[in-house]
Amino acid sequence: MRLEQTIFGARFRNPVMLAAGTCGFGEELIQVTDLDALGGLVTKSVTLEARHGNPAPRVAEVGSAMINSIGLTNPGLDAVRTEKLPWIREHLGNLQVFVSVAGHTPDEYYTIVETLNDESGFLGFELNLSCPNDSRLGGLPFALDHGALEEVMRGVRSRTRRPLLAKLAPNDPAIGATAALAAEAGADGVTLVNTLPGLVIDAATRRPLLGAGPGGVSGPAIRAVGVHAVWQAKKSTEVPLVGVGGITNGEDAVQYLLAGASLVQVGTASFADPRAGERVVGGLRAYGKKMGIAAVDELVGAMKPPGASDG
Repeated sequence: MRLEQTIFGARFRNPVMLAAGTCGFGEELIQVTDLDALGGLVTKSVTLEARHGNPAPRVAEVGSAMINSIGLTNPGLDAVRTEKLPWIREHLGNLQVFVSVAGHTPDEYYTIVETLNDESGFLGFELNLSCPNDSRLGGLPFALDHGALEEVMRGVRSRTRRPLLAKLAPNDPAIGATAALAAEAGADGVTLVNTLPGLVIDAATRRPLLGAGPGGVSGPAIRAVGVHAVWQAKKSTEVPLVGVGGITNGEDAVQYLLAGASLVQVGTASFADPRAGERVVGGLRAYGKKMGIAAVDELVGAMKPPGASDG
């Protein structure tokens, strides 16, 4: 099966990317996996100032899921511009790279995008819209507040011509409408989904398992949530969709493609196996050969309606 695609005006050698927050800036994995075998990656979320993260423990395995509260640990905007992007330019020239951007006010998103926009070595920006909007007292995350989401998207769109991905939250009862709004406000694509809010309590200590209390749930347990979100968004918008959540093998990725995603991202699986992304690429090829599918484009949005038969 031919895996190459042209999306956002760029060539992706295959549809498999590494998700934000799970591969650093690529440096952490380049010694243990063949990054050139992938289609691309999304960097850790970049904030204005360096962040050292939340108190430990930050990560825990809970059944078929992982819960984490890392706290957007990153070296900050200046270090990303002067240190991380030069490294990416030198070592990841064959990958399509998106820089993840996070902030607690619209102006923080604008400043980061304006500062990095003229740098080279990456394709576009993925806006992490799960941060609470601190410009509004007790503000919801941007992804769950249509007015705030539109403000961020339109403001960023006016500051860059690079491809923009809006990364949305899974706990959105109207995620199709939100995806459509993001596209109308300037997003070139939509990433579905971020982690699901959760809390795990240690019964012995009667305290939260994570140092920060609640965290984000990811891994196989949320795969069905992510696939459903892509399917809903596909009915509401025509921009390319990026599926993420619980992908561990080729057939997991196929689910997202059939639901309507053009690209997929591997995240939590990389913690258990840094080569998980490579395995997913191999699994896609094996699936295509088994099913007699010539190109990955044939899978996108090709899910059969309920009750459909092969005859």
